[in-house]
Amino acid sequence: MPDTDTVSLDTEDDVATLTVSRPERLNALNVEVLEGLQTGIAEAEAADARTVVLRGAGDEAFVAGADIGYMQDLTTPEAQAYAELGHDVARSLETFPAPVVAAVDGYAFGGGCELALACDLRVASEDAVLGQTETDLGIVPGWGGTQRLPRLVGDETARRMIFLGERLDAEAAADADLVGEVVAAEAFDDRIDDLAGELAARPGFAVAAAKEAVNAAHEEPLTAGLATERRLWSGLFGTHDQREGMAAFLENREPEFQ
Repeated sequence: MPDTDTVSLDTEDDVATLTVSRPERLNALNVEVLEGLQTGIAEAEAADARTVVLRGAGDEAFVAGADIGYMQDLTTPEAQAYAELGHDVARSLETFPAPVVAAVDGYAFGGGCELALACDLRVASEDAVLGQTETDLGIVPGWGGTQRLPRLVGDETARRMIFLGERLDAEAAADADLVGEVVAAEAFDDRIDDLAGELAARPGFAVAAAKEAVNAAHEEPLTAGLATERRLWSGLFGTHDQREGMAAFLENREPEFQ
C-alpha cells in the first residue's frame, strides 16, 4: 500500500483500484498525493494487475486539479520539480502494461483532467465536468494537457478548452471524444466494476502488446509504428494465450486465458 493517507490501493480479482483520498480538498494533487500515486502504480505493476482503475474519493470530484495553495509561491526551479513529478505519474499511467481506466465522477480540472488523459479509457458519470482550466490561474497545463488533449479531441476543441478554460459536462465531453461513455450516477460504480472485470479477463500479453502498439501511433512516425506493431504481433506467437485463443476458436469453445 502507498505510505500515505491520501492514496489507497486495493487489489481484487486482478483489478487494482487507486483512489485519491482528499475529499475535503476535492482530491487536489499535492506532492504527497503524487508520490503516493507513484508508489501505488509501482505496486500495482508488481502485483501483475491486469487492469487499473483510477478514481477520487467522495462524490464531488475525480481530481479537481493540482493544489493551488501549494503552487502559489513556488519558484521556477520548484515549479519545474513539481511539473516533472506530475509528468512522471502521468507517464506511468500511460505506459502501465495493462489498461488503465479513469473513473471520472465530479470535477476533473487541470491536473485531474491531465491524469485522466493519460489513462487508456475514460468513463464519466453524468455528474462529471472536465476542463483544462489553468489559464484561469495565469499558467498553462503542465502535466501533458497541451500534448495529449489535441490528440484526443482535435486541435480546435483543445485550443478552446486551454485558451478559454472551457469546461465540458459529461455529454459534451463524450461528444468531443474526451470520454468514451457516460453512465448514470446510480449505475456508475457497477459499470466501472464490470468494465474493469471485462478488461482483466482479456488475454494479458495481447492487451499489453496492443496498448504499446496504440501508444506508438501517437509517438512514432508511421513506418516506425508499423515496425513496432509487427514486432509485437510476432512476439505473441508461442504464448499460452495465443495457442489457447486459436485452439478455442477452432474447437468452437470459450478460451481459458492465463
